Amino acid sequence: MKQHCVAVLGATGAVGREMIVILEERGFPVDELRLLASGRSAGSSVLFRGAPVTVREAWEDSFDGVDLVLGAAGNDIARRFAPHIVNAGAVFVDNSSAFRLDPQVPLVVPEINPDAVARHRGIIANPNCTTIITLVAIHALARLSPLVSITASSYQAVSGAGAGGPIELAAQTAALAAGDTAQPQIFPHQIAYNVIPQIGSFGEDGYTSEEMKLQNEGRKILGHPGLKASCTCVRVPVMRSHSVSAAIETERPLSVDEARAAIAAAPGCRLVDGPVSPRYPMPLDAGGQDLVLVGRIRRDLTNPNGLLLWCCGDQVRKGAATNAVQIAELVIQKN
Repeated sequence: MKQHCVAVLGATGAVGREMIVILEERGFPVDELRLLASGRSAGSSVLFRGAPVTVREAWEDSFDGVDLVLGAAGNDIARRFAPHIVNAGAVFVDNSSAFRLDPQVPLVVPEINPDAVARHRGIIANPNCTTIITLVAIHALARLSPLVSITASSYQAVSGAGAGGPIELAAQTAALAAGDTAQPQIFPHQIAYNVIPQIGSFGEDGYTSEEMKLQNEGRKILGHPGLKASCTCVRVPVMRSHSVSAAIETERPLSVDEARAAIAAAPGCRLVDGPVSPRYPMPLDAGGQDLVLVGRIRRDLTNPNGLLLWCCGDQVRKGAATNAVQIAELVIQKN
């Protein structure tokens, strides 16, 4: 198999480090790995295949000779370097939201719309983590009958806010146990022993920027411009893995048994649905692996064409790093 020069932009952040782990786990054909980050991280090293790789400061000429760039940096960094990546002849798989809604840029979940990769013009966008987890869970149902609407509530782990999120939760928990006060820095309020119903900034309609991603990105990924979605995103004191409660409406009624069978056979999913046992998805079980766990499947008592389900997925892996590496695999397969 042909080997490739791969760069990770934002290599020392939580998602960047996970990308490096997953490249190794999945045996991606890498003959040179370039780790790029800010000047603060330059000179440090990260292990890859048992050997240290030195982190370099990212510059406009850092992409000469690179085949694929996995982006794990913010919007400003993605926008700054994207033209230079494309001009160097590399394909940029970007985890930021900078290009997700650009009509010229494919937005890809490999289990759902892999063929979209072929339409890239040098940039492919990785969707929002909650969007990925939710759509992987429900896509098999959308194939049985087109979706009319999704109403979802997400329960998002603190690691979704970056490496500082788990540190803040642990520090606040320890401080409160010692009789001290919690000091919010990453989050707008105390997160220990609390939930915060805000992720992202509020818009004029009362929805946050995070909440609108499911509708806007879902429409593009599913090729369904009329899809209606309402979402409430909540930060919860869980270290890793997001959970989503979703109510879906389809054009025709789907039975619970039909839904369970479709999800059990769907790529990227594991059916965990045994209420008598009881068995259902939980963040502790979803962490550290790439399947979206789906369960609590039941009829919607308010809508004859509705079903309810609960799903959990590791937002650092399948919700970000693994999905990006899967996209990169599609790129080299199609080339």
